[in-house]
Amino acid sequence: MKRPAARPRAPPTRPAGKKVARDTAGTKAGSKNASPDSITQVRPHSGKRDSAGRLIFPDAPGFEPNLTPAQCIQAGIFGGCYFNPRGGKPGILGREVKIDHKEFPHSWFKNVPEKFFLSRRYCASTNKYGVKSGQDQAAWELAGWMREQDPRGWFQWYCRFYQGRRSPDDARQIQRWKACAGFLGRWRNQLCSRINGSGRAFDDAGVAPVIRQTLLHWAYELTEYDWELWFTRG
Repeated sequence: MKRPAARPRAPPTRPAGKKVARDTAGTKAGSKNASPDSITQVRPHSGKRDSAGRLIFPDAPGFEPNLTPAQCIQAGIFGGCYFNPRGGKPGILGREVKIDHKEFPHSWFKNVPEKFFLSRRYCASTNKYGVKSGQDQAAWELAGWMREQDPRGWFQWYCRFYQGRRSPDDARQIQRWKACAGFLGRWRNQLCSRINGSGRAFDDAGVAPVIRQTLLHWAYELTEYDWELWFTRG
């Protein structure tokens, strides 16, 4: 039996009555981009870590993710569709997003099935914790979090920062990380509170899997060191 012909779809439009949100700098989502002259390049990160396993960025004190981009990709993030320009639900600024996994080292994707990073549709089963986590492209754009230089969002910025790109948007993106996954970060502290309330081990994946998946999208996984730090801080 033949499938009925699909109706032509109109290009996505901004939801009626909604405006593109502004961030704290008052800049419309996706409208600001650093000029080429303001972007510099340093050496890609060496993989160096401190004694607690946190990645060291000498020019970004306080920015301490403990997962490299490759570790995040290989673990399973964003429902497998992050690096597909048409992956997931469409945004409000255009159907395709400017992103290409070939920009980054081949080793990051080695032995990773394409459904884990090039899927057209979001598939929760490809996430490390097997759950859906996070909002879609349209929600990110409406919230005012996006910039033209990194239209897919924070993780795209992180991949480029890890590879040595430096731009005027770095301070904002690092602050966003701190607010989510830093020592006082919202999701990190919520996870620790949930673990404490459950009485189970810090690495029990059955405790708050959605929060764990969210933190993975921010290049962070709770370690025993960080759990003990939270538990004993009084």
